[in-house]
Amino acid sequence: MNVHATTRPVMAERRLVLATDLDGTFLGGTQAERRRLYDWIEANRDSVGLIFVTGRDPDFILGMCREQGLLWPEFVVGDVGTTIAEVTAEGAIAPIHALEEDIAARWADRGAAVRAALRDHPGLTLQDTPFRYRVSYDLDSAAYDPAAEGLVREMGLDWLISDNRFFDVLPPDVSKGPSLRRLIAHLGVPERRVLAAGDTLNDLSMLECGLQAVAVGNSEPALVARVAALPQVHHAEAHGAAGILEAIRAFDLHDISRES
Repeated sequence: MNVHATTRPVMAERRLVLATDLDGTFLGGTQAERRRLYDWIEANRDSVGLIFVTGRDPDFILGMCREQGLLWPEFVVGDVGTTIAEVTAEGAIAPIHALEEDIAARWADRGAAVRAALRDHPGLTLQDTPFRYRVSYDLDSAAYDPAAEGLVREMGLDWLISDNRFFDVLPPDVSKGPSLRRLIAHLGVPERRVLAAGDTLNDLSMLECGLQAVAVGNSEPALVARVAALPQVHHAEAHGAAGILEAIRAFDLHDISRES
């Protein structure tokens, strides 16, 4: 089975490349709003490329596509930017090693050290997924001790809190925005054809990296405040999937009238 059902132009030749977060963004809005966006993308695959840029790991993405019927992307920036991968015709997520070498070097196999430093830290519960280049925790904001941030900085790593629910430890200067830009350059896609979409603080680097972007209508207030002055960011009124279509219209990136 070829998950890319049709032969399509290379990404550099598409009129629009949508680089979108999943939870709250591509998966946000009503069922009818999601259906409209998804059907429009499917009807325009020759001119619309799809990249998932998410904190989720490859297994989650594959499960959503295989079992829940989510559209198959062509590329993935996953694990909060620490995975950069191609989606193969067979439905596998294959890391692009040339783009991940720098990420691996910055991480320097420090997962065990991070877990030891933050073991039993107040308000942090280790997620059990064996990520390659990050360590992630569920965050209890009422119990959380911000001293964790200093511990991470002392190790020469970065931390990120998103949606007031998640705490990620990442390689220095690695996040969604830099990894997306690295992938776009690798694919030869003109930046003016890219739309980045997000809704929480772990999307901040993607929305502020200079690409045209949208903060969908249900974005967390902390994200909205951080990108308020950025001219390349559209602040959508509509939520989730409908907010993405609103931004495509606002930036005049593609004719959105053609639907299946």
